[in-house]
Amino acid sequence: MDTSPLLLYSLVSVTRLDYFKLSGVPPPTPLPDFDVDKAKARPYRPFRWAYHQTMSLKKMEPDYWLELESTYRERVAERKTLYANYGKKIIDALPGSELACRELMEMVVQFLCVRYPNQFQLDNRTGVFHNRILGTQSNIDKEDPLVVINDNVPEDFLMTLPDPKTGEFRMVGGVSCSSIGWNVGTKIGKPLKAIHDPVPDYKDKMEFSMDRFFSKMPADKPIQRGSWGLEVGQPLWLQEDDPHFATRTTQNPDLKLEDIFLRVDWQTLRRLPRSGAIIFNFKALFTPFTSFRNEPFIPHLVLKVLKEGKKNLMEYKGTWHIEHKAIPALEEWSKEQEEKGWVPVDWEVRTLDCDPYFPGWEKTM
Repeated sequence: MDTSPLLLYSLVSVTRLDYFKLSGVPPPTPLPDFDVDKAKARPYRPFRWAYHQTMSLKKMEPDYWLELESTYRERVAERKTLYANYGKKIIDALPGSELACRELMEMVVQFLCVRYPNQFQLDNRTGVFHNRILGTQSNIDKEDPLVVINDNVPEDFLMTLPDPKTGEFRMVGGVSCSSIGWNVGTKIGKPLKAIHDPVPDYKDKMEFSMDRFFSKMPADKPIQRGSWGLEVGQPLWLQEDDPHFATRTTQNPDLKLEDIFLRVDWQTLRRLPRSGAIIFNFKALFTPFTSFRNEPFIPHLVLKVLKEGKKNLMEYKGTWHIEHKAIPALEEWSKEQEEKGWVPVDWEVRTLDCDPYFPGWEKTM
């Protein structure tokens, strides 16, 4: 198969809009030898010290707007089940968001076809989108755009547009299967300040800058950032009435380190070139907490945040339920890494130069 970027690019743009050109964001590098069953997500470790509430924005890498890895089949199946069970708590869109929904879907399909040419193809004539990993087809000209996204991409997308009367950006649509303590139904229709109301220090330190950032953000400068938490197990979608939510309110003396997982929500933010909608998308990735033992500097950083992080930020992050087991382990691993010479004994904890990764992470891929 000829996998030159020019040919792959033309496969999805002969009769349809060229969103790479429209947005000014270049197409991703094709991966003709991609094997989803062997693919690993990059080991994001977005830990910072000093730890305070900021947007912590970085320029988005065009190759990684959407990132597939070995849990792909499992996650898509889980997302389909969640939508079947919970409907508009998972997927919903307000009137007036139709163009943005369709535009987002077309951009997602175009990206997948270019990045993963052997896994995804679009028949421009019929509008049939072929998913060779799952053996499924979607007609992007006839089906609900957000359902097409949920059936093919294990990422969440929240869509905002400026209110015609106030100019405030508000959430007008979304597909979200990765939310903890909230859902699309609790956020849709709300402006940014209401959506972020539970976030510590948001009103005082971030509200004005976020509104200004959204109003001025150009389509050709998407950004990325990461958030993290420590969980018991791997809860993808967790609501307050779920029995598992109770684990966040108690310290189980029998909790095993092997049952604690780092959850990273790797996020991107970009403006759609036609509708002007600002799209926030994120993917939940889980890593065993015990992995930190072999990741230089990470135990020191996480230990510092857990022990000295600002009280209201740590309460919002909700790590208390695992700290009785995590803190002693991190203390042990920090000392162990110093004895091995991985970390200087007198190292002053700070955000790593290779943030959001750890030194030597490339060897794990």
